Order: sequence, then C-alpha cells, then structure tokens
Amino acid sequence: MAFESLSDKLSNAFKKLRGKGKLNENDIKLAMREVRMALLEADVNYKVAKEFIATVSERAVGAEVMNSLTPAQQVIKIVNEELCNLMGSEAVRIRFESKGPTVIMMCGLQGAGKTTHTAKLAKFYLKEGKRPLLVACDIYRPAAIDQLKIVGEKAGVPVFELGQEKPEIIAKKAYNHAKDYGNDLVILDTAGRLHIDETLMDELKRVKAAVPVNETLLVIDSMVGQDAVNVASSFHDSIGIDGVILTKLDGDTRGGAALSVRSVTGKPIKFVGVGEKLDDLEVFHPDRMANRILGMGDMLSLIEKAQQTQDVKKAEETAQRLMSNKFDMNDMLDQFSQMKKMGGIGALLGMMPGGNKINADDIDTKQMDRIEAIILSMTKAERAKPSIINPQRKRRIAAGSGTEVQDVNRLLRQFQQMSKMMKQAKKNPKAFGRRFGL
Repeated sequence: MAFESLSDKLSNAFKKLRGKGKLNENDIKLAMREVRMALLEADVNYKVAKEFIATVSERAVGAEVMNSLTPAQQVIKIVNEELCNLMGSEAVRIRFESKGPTVIMMCGLQGAGKTTHTAKLAKFYLKEGKRPLLVACDIYRPAAIDQLKIVGEKAGVPVFELGQEKPEIIAKKAYNHAKDYGNDLVILDTAGRLHIDETLMDELKRVKAAVPVNETLLVIDSMVGQDAVNVASSFHDSIGIDGVILTKLDGDTRGGAALSVRSVTGKPIKFVGVGEKLDDLEVFHPDRMANRILGMGDMLSLIEKAQQTQDVKKAEETAQRLMSNKFDMNDMLDQFSQMKKMGGIGALLGMMPGGNKINADDIDTKQMDRIEAIILSMTKAERAKPSIINPQRKRRIAAGSGTEVQDVNRLLRQFQQMSKMMKQAKKNPKAFGRRFGL
C-alpha cells in the first residue's frame, strides 16, 4: 500500500503529541525530528524534507497551536495542509485544444511502464468521450511496436505505426492522420533508454519540433525512490515537461517520489498508476493523498471508483432483492466481482479512514477466492435456493471447488446469518439500525 511506512511513522509521532494536554516548543521539536526521519526513510528528497519541517515547525510554534484546546490536532492539521502544498494543492488536468488534435508526448526511461501507461491514458480519455490515437515512436526496443498494438487493442484504441521510420516523421504523419480521421487526442509513445543520454534528448526535441505537442508527460517508476527526482529534473531541464505520471504507487510502501517531484521540478503529478490493469490509472489529488498519508482515508476516490466500476442497474436490483429477502448466492458472487473491479481489499483499505492501521497482508484474500470457487461449483438451482444443498451436494461442491465440506458448511452458515439479518432489517429497520449505532 502506498505510503504505508510513512503513515505508520507519522501516526506514532502524533500519538505522543495526543497524550499531552499542552505543547511546548521542545515537544514540537521532538515530534518534527520524528517526522523528518519518517520523510527521509520514505525516500523524500533531503532538501524537500528539510524545507517541509522548517515550514511546519514555524507554524506549529505559533499561537494557533500553543493556545489551542486541541494542540495535537492543530499540528496534524498544519502537517496536512503543508503536505497538500508540497504536492501541488489541487489536481491538474490535461489542457485540451479547442480545435484540432491535442498531442501528448510520453517520455521516460526504459522499464518505467511508459508503453502500458500510454494505453492506460488512452483508455482513461476514451471513457470521457475522446477519440484517442496511439502512435508507435519507439523504433529501437525489440517488440515495442507489437506491445503497443497489444495494449492498444485491449484498450479499444487504434495504433498508428510506420515500422522503423524516423520518430519525428512518424509523429508528423500520425498527426495528419488524426486530423483526417477525426482523432481529437494523439498520444506519442516515444523511446526510452536505460539511462539519460544526449541521443535520447535530441530525439525527443526533434519530435517536439515536428508536431505541436500540448503536453509532455514524464513517466516515472515510484519504486526508484530519490532517483525519480533526479530523472524528473534531467528531463525537465533538457526538453521541458508539463507533468508526471507516477507508476507502481500501489506497490511502493514509501512513496517519497510523490512528495518530492513537484517541489524539485515545479511540475505537477497529473496521474498515478495504481495497478497492472489498464483501468488502474487515477487523477492525482494532492489533498486526498495527504489525507491517506495521515490515515484519514480517501472516501471521495472510493466513491468515484465505485461509480466507475459498478453497474448501477445491477446494484439497484441487488438492493431491491436484499430488501425483499430474495438475496441469493448469485448476488453474493456479484458482490465479490464488484470488489475485485475496485482493486480488491488492499486498495479499498487504503481509501478508508483508519485503513492504514490494518495490514492487508493479515487479511486472507485466498478465503475470498475459496468462497468464489464454492459458489461457482454450485448449480443454478443451488445458488438460487441454498436450502436444497444436502450432504451429498455438499460433497460434490467441495470436490468441484477444491475445498473441504466444512468450508461449504461455513459459507452456508454465513449466508443464513446474512439472510436472517436482512429479515430483521425489513421487519424493524429502526431497531436494526440502532444495533450498529445508526
């Protein structure tokens, strides 16, 4: 989970402050020392961490904290605000041309996930009603063009390629092709290198000279830590970038690059890759990310993800079935499917308030797979009416799902308990709500 280590250390630092009724300068100094160590261990750039601590300390020793009835909460509030400022305060979107195609040039080092995120970006805007065209300008890496074709097909987006022609010529012809065929978004997948060199930068400059590039987006692997800042600085100084796409943020428990890039380059993180699927691309919201770092959750992103992935009509039908006590195993199977579309239990925990305190590794995700396998091993009649499942059927279902009979029994008991709760909710909604503090 992104920022897991940083979140834990900040939580421990603030826990010590909460135990004090009133804070003095020494309390804040000790807390800021822990925050500074947490930032450095999370791979935040040294200068960025130093400036951040200086700003927070200056505000924290002021009257707004010292004279507050809840000084610890005031310190957390200041840290939250400064984290937002550090990452850019608000989300920055792509600027689109009012006339003619908008051109986005993707650049970065090899292995950062540039080609995959080119397709992710195309799919993101395809959903928003755009007509993207992917352009294969990487003529050096073996199978780069084939890879773009494969991910382009999965995304449902056409790919323009001219084999081993010069990248600037490919870009120019693709731009004219887009104008002729009504593509309003052109995304150039350029070549990367294992390291930054003059040849790479010269080629990117020629591509930018050949077509009117509206946005140059640098794709950076968040797992490389502080080197991400060095890469961003080099690309920006050489060709000028307009924003950053940070990949593998779901797999980096440190996440320091996200806190450093904006401060060092002056350019915003516009998108983050949060998984391997083509749908796993999110607009970067600094305020929401700051909330997640401090363990406050990110309910807005959770709601947006639910709206994007869930079938509204099916959700309404399920709700109706719940209230009419017709909920069956098919509905349970649908709920598992919806959760998977939203990124699984680990992704959901990261967005829930206090979810950072729960270790996703402690949750047996295989148990969910076993339940799914058990339900899929049932016949249509058994799913619709689980009460008909006798011992013989249980043995058959267990064998078909690779589980034990006791696993089948456990699932059936859970289903019966759920059905009982639904009956109680329908019979006396107020009493049912009071049980859960509603």
